[in-house]
Amino acid sequence: MKITACVGSSCHLKGSRQVILKIQELIRENHLEDKVEFAGTFCMGKCQQGVCVDVDGVVHSVSPDTAADFFQKEVLAKI
Repeated sequence: MKITACVGSSCHLKGSRQVILKIQELIRENHLEDKVEFAGTFCMGKCQQGVCVDVDGVVHSVSPDTAADFFQKEVLAKI
């Protein structure tokens, strides 16, 4: 599974750093380092949606408050 999080200026202002840290933490806690490729990218062009997180080609809007729930539904449930 490939996950990409936007680190562009709009997403940064909406908390992309916190979202990234939470996703990294959840990947480690669930021992998914060998199953999940996680990276940052600059603007995905969907600034109104921010923080944009792409999971295998599908873009999701994630906030620091919803990152754990997002991970549960979009990552753990699909691995």
